[in-house]
Amino acid sequence: MVLETRSPKILRFATFEVDVRAGELRKQGKRVKLQNQPFQVLVILLQRPGDVVTREELRSQIWQQDTFVDFDKSLNAAVNRLREALGDSADNPRFVETLPRRGYRFIVPVEYPRLTTGGAPAAEPEINPRRDSIDPVAASSSPATIKKKNIRALAMFSTVAVMAIAALLMQYRRSAIHQPMPAVRSVAVLPLKNLSGDPTQEYFSDGMTESIIARLSTIRGLRVISRTSVMRFKDTKLAVSEIAQTLQVDAIVEGSVIREGDRIRVRAQLIRAASDDHFWSETYDRELRDVLALESEVAQSIAEKVEASVTREEHSRLVASRPVAPEVYESFLKGAFTGDYSRAGMERSIAYFEDAIRRDPSFAPAYVGLANTYFEYGTPGIGGAAPNRVRPKVISAIRKALELDPEHPAAHALLAGIYQEQWRWNDAEFEYRRALKLNPNDSSAHLGFAGWLLCQGRTEEAQQWARRARELDPFGVRGNAMGWMLFQSRRFDEAIRELRSDLAVHSDDASSYWFLGFALIANDQAGQAIGELEKALVLSKRSPGVIGVLVRAYAHAGQRTKALHLLDELERRQKDGYVPAAAFVNAYLGLDDNEQALVWLQRAYDEHSMILQFAKVHPFLDPLRSDPRFQSLLHRVGLEEAR
Repeated sequence: MVLETRSPKILRFATFEVDVRAGELRKQGKRVKLQNQPFQVLVILLQRPGDVVTREELRSQIWQQDTFVDFDKSLNAAVNRLREALGDSADNPRFVETLPRRGYRFIVPVEYPRLTTGGAPAAEPEINPRRDSIDPVAASSSPATIKKKNIRALAMFSTVAVMAIAALLMQYRRSAIHQPMPAVRSVAVLPLKNLSGDPTQEYFSDGMTESIIARLSTIRGLRVISRTSVMRFKDTKLAVSEIAQTLQVDAIVEGSVIREGDRIRVRAQLIRAASDDHFWSETYDRELRDVLALESEVAQSIAEKVEASVTREEHSRLVASRPVAPEVYESFLKGAFTGDYSRAGMERSIAYFEDAIRRDPSFAPAYVGLANTYFEYGTPGIGGAAPNRVRPKVISAIRKALELDPEHPAAHALLAGIYQEQWRWNDAEFEYRRALKLNPNDSSAHLGFAGWLLCQGRTEEAQQWARRARELDPFGVRGNAMGWMLFQSRRFDEAIRELRSDLAVHSDDASSYWFLGFALIANDQAGQAIGELEKALVLSKRSPGVIGVLVRAYAHAGQRTKALHLLDELERRQKDGYVPAAAFVNAYLGLDDNEQALVWLQRAYDEHSMILQFAKVHPFLDPLRSDPRFQSLLHRVGLEEAR
């Protein structure tokens, strides 16, 4: 039997198989989509494993001399797509290593099955001497005959051994095939890579990531990590297994986005964390106006591949989509993903959302984005605008969003927060529960509902919901939020530990120093609180809220002169502009002037101050609890006196 001397048509490496003749890449028997040029690059690399294949060699074999293309761009794109198909990374290569300015090298062993002329694996050469020309007696006793017998015996032994090993492998494979894989109950969608070659398009790939997460989050039976946490791994060099372990998920979704004019291409793949098995991948090419349908398709495919249990209602939300004009979607994404949370940044976001609404008044997500930005804009210590001035704009935008899309979960969660500010406690609870039903993976809604429970004095339940929020968003639900809730729950030592841990990572966050000041004062550590609050004062550019608590810290530490000096500053600033009433409440309580504290609490009531949401549990308000005027205030806020 003559063995074929031509190049082998089947090449194998790791869990992959390349059929050169058919032009197919397969993984564990399943075809992996790969375009022609990336496939040709792979075949050339596989034919020379361990060797450097130069860029010029690839050019001469794949790109013809008379082809007018940007070779460098085309080759880079081909290698990127090859890596996507293999689940490989340029930073941590498993298969294809880049040698800068030289070329590429395939760095894992490649199997070349021996082929017959028919293309099937060749059998062992047959040892079949011409018996009729040899004397049997002489042959049995001659050295040559003995040698041949030994060779025959060795060959027979090798064949039996190979067959036995093959049988064991077959049995193992069968048992592995029938061995059920662990169920996927949790998933993280990593930031899609922007492969458009234009860094200014990052907001577009980030927006696609957020949309896919939002759709998957509607599935109750699947824990989906929030965008805030997965963005921590943007452009990371960590292996998929390390990311999965950090986020405590069963599977990872990764992929890329290429935008060329009004067309987009999205590639996504699912990787099982335990085995690093890439068990699904797909490429989608669409017009930009169909981007919402594309996001829906990707989310549906992921849900199907992880075998998530989806109810009829969840399925209807998963598949919901509509065409959107490219310029509308463009403005919406720029408003949502500027990454600038300063006052000026929020004003730019508002302008983008308003532009999207002007272009398409029926696009509900733009109203939700506008409402959320206005909500942040009116939050003390963030936007700095008077809440009474922006709250009507928030409500107007939310109501319009819900008119267009009655099942938009973020709109319901935002409306719940507004109702809570207005002390409409029953309405707030209803909206929180509605939002959580529509999106059971919304960490913000979990944290918001935890705050609602806290205001009712149900502190243990509040902590449970807050912990669930952190499971969904381990890096987004920070220690400052948890520390504030622990302070209100009168678990001061835990609050201090949580806040100090947060500051170890976010050392320039004014709110964390501010909340730490609250907790230290309540824990009879006013002297230590002064240093933390002075840092908050500098970072917040002398926020009135910080000044009010610092007055209390100075007073409790025996530095009354400094406390009164800061109170004078608050009074001067109040004459020229808006100063939250809560700042005066904290200052006068710190100076043991309960009468003035009650006067300013009434003003806090008039402006719907946030401090009154926590009136039932706030430790600083304890000196007023026996006063009938305070009890009347609690009744008007809708909270009965704490026991």
